[in-house]
Amino acid sequence: METAPDPQLAATVQSYLRAICAKNEQAWLATFAADVVSHDPVGAPPAEGRESLREVWAVLTGPFKKLSMVERRSFYCGSGAAIHWAAHGLGINDRAVDFDGITVFEFTDDGRIQTAMSYWDPAAMMIDLAGEGNGR
Repeated sequence: METAPDPQLAATVQSYLRAICAKNEQAWLATFAADVVSHDPVGAPPAEGRESLREVWAVLTGPFKKLSMVERRSFYCGSGAAIHWAAHGLGINDRAVDFDGITVFEFTDDGRIQTAMSYWDPAAMMIDLAGEGNGR
């Protein structure tokens, strides 16, 4: 049984996704706490603090003319959420790519993202975007 999300946390997730779709770095950064720790993707060195998130932003949005992300399914519990998302991008090379992942968030008391752990494969996405993959 899914639980109803805390409206403040759900609003933060929606702001996070909208900022990515709009390629609005400032709005995206505003969804995070000042001392955020982001593992995007999990296994990469973590970005610590908002300023270090600029590298994450460049990896996520740099290859794209357009990028859309939608929430497929969400699970909220206490001060956390796990979001299954799907993305569609149009690369700067005019190739299209679809990819998806799961991001697990922990939030501060004021609803900002304190910790983000994203499970996805940016290398496979870049191979697909370059036209060298099998497409998923």
